Parts: sequence; C-alpha cells; structure tokens
Amino acid sequence: MTEDTETITVADISEGVGGKGDADPGTEVDLPVVDILTGRGFVTGKSGSGKSNTASVIIEKLLSNNFPVLIVDTDGEYYGLKEQFELLHAGADDECDIQVSSEHAEKIASLALEQNVPIILDVSGYLDEDDAQKLVTEVAKNLFAKEKKLKKPFLMLVEECHEYIPEGGGMDEAGKMLIKIGKRGRKHGLGIVGISQRPADVKKDFITQCDWLVWHRLTWQNDTKVVGRILGSEYADAIEEMGNGEGFLVTDWSESIRRVQFRKKQTFDAGATPGLDDFERPDLKSVDGNLVSELQSISDEKARRESRIAELRQELDKKEAKIRELERELEEARDLSHMADQFAQAMFQKAEAPYRGGEGRNLNRSTEKQAALAEYDAADDAPTDAATADGASADAGEAAPADAADDEAEDAVVTSA
Repeated sequence: MTEDTETITVADISEGVGGKGDADPGTEVDLPVVDILTGRGFVTGKSGSGKSNTASVIIEKLLSNNFPVLIVDTDGEYYGLKEQFELLHAGADDECDIQVSSEHAEKIASLALEQNVPIILDVSGYLDEDDAQKLVTEVAKNLFAKEKKLKKPFLMLVEECHEYIPEGGGMDEAGKMLIKIGKRGRKHGLGIVGISQRPADVKKDFITQCDWLVWHRLTWQNDTKVVGRILGSEYADAIEEMGNGEGFLVTDWSESIRRVQFRKKQTFDAGATPGLDDFERPDLKSVDGNLVSELQSISDEKARRESRIAELRQELDKKEAKIRELERELEEARDLSHMADQFAQAMFQKAEAPYRGGEGRNLNRSTEKQAALAEYDAADDAPTDAATADGASADAGEAAPADAADDEAEDAVVTSA
C-alpha cells in the first residue's frame, strides 16, 4: 500500500440516526492518511463527549505509522502520548522536556519537518498569554514557510481553536496565521485540525472550509443550531442524545454522513477528570537528548543576551542619572548667572541716576573730558586769590568819600555854635 492510499482505522459504524448509510453497524471506519495530514479537519463536542479522545486516537494511529505531527496543547493533556511514543514536550512548565519561547520557533519547525520529530507545543503553562500567542504564531509561520519548499505531508492539531479563531471579536496574529494555513496550507502539504467544545464560537469560514468533520454530543442551543445549519435538523436533534465517543463523521471522500463510535485511546489519559484515587503519572518515554541540547543552546544564548542587555541597561541608567545630575548643576549655574545679570543691571541703573538736576553722568566719558569737568567745578566753587583782593580794594575805595563827607558836616556845626 502506497502512502497515497494508506489508511488508519479509528472508529466503527454505530446504530441510530446517520448510522444507516453505506455500511452496517460495527463496520470499521478508515481515514485516508494523506487527506488527514494535508487536509482541514474540525472535531467538536461538549466537555466529556470524547472529542479529545478522538483527536488522540487519530494522533496515535499517525505516530504508529511514523507520521510526525505538531500538537498545540492548550490544557496540557497530551503529554500522556509519551507513554508509548517519543515526542518532544516543549512549553513553559518544569514537566516539559524543554522550556521554550518564540525564539525557538524556527528550530521547533525544523525539528518537526526536517527531522520528523513529533512535538507537543504545550502552551498551558505560560502566565502571560501574549507569550503563548506569540509562540504559536511564530511556529505556525515557520511551518508554513518551510512547507512551501519541503511540500511534506504534515498535520498541525490545535486544541481549543475558538481561542485563536473566534467567530466574534477580533483575531490576533496567531488566528490569522491558522486561517492562512487552513486556506493555503494544503497545496504545500500542511494540514490543520481544530478542536473545540463550542462550534458556535469558532469562525464559520474555518468550519465551512474543512473537508472532514466530527460532531460529538452537543446540548447548548447555539451549538445545535450550527449542526442544524450544516447537517440538517434531524442531526441537530439526535446529537444531544449521543453517547461518549459517538459522533457524526462528515468527509469529502464519503457522500454519506456516518454515525460512528470512536475507539478508545491506548495511551495515558492526562485530560481525564481527576477522581478520589491518588493520581499516578505513568513512566514516559524520553526524547533524544541531542534534540533537547539543540533547543537548550538557543535558551542559553537567549540568557546570555538578556544578561548583557541587563548590564547595558544598568550602565544606561547610571549614565542617565549622571546626565540628570549635570542638568541640575547646569540649571543652578544658569540661575546664578541670571542673578549676577540682575545685580549688574541694578548697579548700572544706579550709576545712571540724575546728577545735579541735569543729565545723568556719562560713565563712558573720556578721561580728558572728565578732567576738564572737574577743573570747571573747582573754579566755580572756589574763587581765585586775585579776584578776592580786587574785591576788597573796590570796597575800600567806595567807603573813603563817605567818611570825608561826614567830617565836613561835623565841622559846620561847631562853627555855627
């Protein structure tokens, strides 16, 4: 059997609505490998209906036939596959084989496509959702870019896909990239399957483009309405009564809608609801240490770079503090300079005050003019000795005739007597 005709058995035909198609109940249901790896799939059902089990059964069958996949694990429930298969468990938790960030995206895509390493991209442990979104975005971008050259059948499975490609509200870069893979990935060999418990919340453009779909039990009215629009009202009524693991299987390669019972997964069910018994984690297969080392070298380089950035940032903070100190000193110097200018201006205005009721003294006069002015002032305030003597002589000359007249008058009086 060639790869193009190879199939995997995942379920059996069951009785009930949709089970009376082209096969009898109990008939095995096979899925063509290439169509699964390169196509667009959608698996939905309410919590506990069996959707994650269905996804795990398909993944187990692909891994058993050496077809690598990449799983975007939103809830951290797929590590149980490592009970039987060697997968690289990458994420943020200590339980992961390696802690990764978006800087590891190119290497992760390279390991998956070029070295056939199946990968669980566990995004459940990231405290910052932006870190998880960026990681998914970059990994998806690198897978798409590499597949344009490699054209190798490869499946990307995305849990809780309504968080990335919601029907309402905005879509971030991760969602846009997943939609791009859904629309254009097939021609490059890159397939995608979305898993969600709320089909009403998943972007309809994605669902309607899928070439294989599994509808497990749904009870919420908005979800059953989606079933009614796509499959018909008969199936919308029947889907509420389906048992665990039962689902309607719709594919492009089969004309009928089949009601099937999916088989149970063979590996540890890490997503099962915890009971009262003690939780026992099974022994998990270890991945090749060289693969971890390749990713660890990226982490080490990132740590060195971040350390250097921290050092440079510390130096920058010191320089900025020094600049602020110098700016304060400069401002103080400017204040002192301003005060000095004001003081000088005040002194200048005082020197220019009116002098002797006339014009203000000109401090810029030449030395010669100032000397002449001083000489003039001295002559005006202190008369010369010659002028004083002349004045005294004149006073004496005027007084002599008056004295003579007085004497003549006295003589005339005496004679008469």
